[in-house]
Amino acid sequence: MSQTLPATIPASLFEQRADAVADAARELSTLGWTPATSSNFSMRVDADHAAITISGRHKGRLGRDDIMLIDLDGNAVGTDARPSAETALHTQVYRRCPEMNVVLHTHSRTQSVASRLFAAEGAVRLQGWELQKAITGYHTHESVLEIPVFPNTQHMPELVARVNAWLDAGKPLHAYLIDGHGIYTWGRDMAETRRHLEALEFLLGCELDLKKLRAS
Repeated sequence: MSQTLPATIPASLFEQRADAVADAARELSTLGWTPATSSNFSMRVDADHAAITISGRHKGRLGRDDIMLIDLDGNAVGTDARPSAETALHTQVYRRCPEMNVVLHTHSRTQSVASRLFAAEGAVRLQGWELQKAITGYHTHESVLEIPVFPNTQHMPELVARVNAWLDAGKPLHAYLIDGHGIYTWGRDMAETRRHLEALEFLLGCELDLKKLRAS
């Protein structure tokens, strides 16, 4: 892929971000969380740009050339490549949360099943799990960690509006599910975002197991 960078972005900076995104995507693919070219990943490059996975690429085989630069309106910068159709959900996080620098979106089986199961309730309420403390800002298992489940749609402005409404209501938001789709989460760096993703995968799996056991 041909990528021409703005003069304000050193090639080494973009390459570092692209490598970090590609490395994370390959690792998450080995866990089975990115089936059939699904999922998308991004990392902030500077105040006005982010590096994001190109649409339709297999996440287990990504390299530096599978990552492109976008501005925070979701427009491609210096390339004809096409970013994910869900790019608006990434740039929304970067615009609304200047301290956040990484967004990861995966489609694990656990995430997908949980999104269907809890869609009617509109959220998954996590309480009593020690691992809730893996989420930044949560210091006790006694707190309630609420993960909203938004209806699925191909119309990204509708999803963006739902996320904005949640944030505008003053509710904490560290991640959300999309019905029948998967999970979005973010953090200040790749390590924090990976920790959030892994903790949420575990917690959602626990909630699904409890549902099954209580129904048996």
